[in-house]
Amino acid sequence: MDASFRLREPVMKLVLSATDLHGPRLGSLALAGVVAFASVCLLAQFARDDLDWMRAPLSSYLRGEYGWVVKSAYFALSAALGLLGLGYQRTLAAARSSIPFVLFVVGGMALVVTALADSGSRSGPHPVESFIHNLSAAIAFFCVTMAMLIQAWRFRADEAWRQRFFLAFTLAVACFIALLWYAFLVEHFRGLVQKTVIAMIVSWLALASSWLRVPMPAVAHERDVDEAPP
Repeated sequence: MDASFRLREPVMKLVLSATDLHGPRLGSLALAGVVAFASVCLLAQFARDDLDWMRAPLSSYLRGEYGWVVKSAYFALSAALGLLGLGYQRTLAAARSSIPFVLFVVGGMALVVTALADSGSRSGPHPVESFIHNLSAAIAFFCVTMAMLIQAWRFRADEAWRQRFFLAFTLAVACFIALLWYAFLVEHFRGLVQKTVIAMIVSWLALASSWLRVPMPAVAHERDVDEAPP
């Protein structure tokens, strides 16, 4: 083996390792935010006995008792979306794309607006704030589900992640169809249906975050370095 390559090999591994650590770290932070959101929203269903959990949408829990806790959970999920998008944008080699990252960030920002805007009825005392709340919620749903679809589709172009394409894309398609069903077809028990759609999306986000914590591309890169010709 050439002496210069022997000197370069440890440096190359160190650089690749430092780069690949972005994914696991960002994945862990994203997973923490997703779990925090899911846990708080689940506990809120039991803590708010003044709300009918089958009819009240999740936005109803943003007001009243423990509302600030639920809002904090929204903020945590917003940060998790950005971290997840950034993690995959940095981790995927052959399938790197900024589109899912941008969509996740926009969806996260819309989620913050959703939490902060008034969620009363549009005919109530704050119609403008309510309109902003509903619009930002729709933007958040659309951007996040589209980011999920595109990110899952990008797995096909990366050999290290291709094995996870089918599950990721199938779940993303199911979430998108469920969202359309909720938006245009559901008339009764909209609270239950909305929470089911959110649970499906959160499940995809948790799965994607847990995958990001495992540095699959890093293993492939290091193997390439190890198998470099002498």
